[in-house]
Amino acid sequence: MKAVDAIALKEMMSRRDDFLLIDIREPHENAAFDIGGKLMPMSELMERLDEIPTDKPVVLYCQKGIRTVIIIQRLHQRGGYNNLINLTGGVAAWMKQFPGEQQKP
Repeated sequence: MKAVDAIALKEMMSRRDDFLLIDIREPHENAAFDIGGKLMPMSELMERLDEIPTDKPVVLYCQKGIRTVIIIQRLHQRGGYNNLINLTGGVAAWMKQFPGEQQKP
């Protein structure tokens, strides 16, 4: 499984690399702290697969990186999603690396 840490993700964002960032947390979690990207809660994600491109990198994140591992494994089993990248440690790692720094979509 491909992964990126908070520092590398921040660099990707700063360079404006062509990738999609997806937050799979629930709306109340996103409202508390947001590092940007598209909100697509884990509870809805499997019904919204048409919104996930397969032709460019997609970085998924959650609170600690556990839910994203589950989702990435499910999508790998379905096939066609070899472009998914886990944010190692999720928002918790981002907050540790960049205290208080939020991004706005």
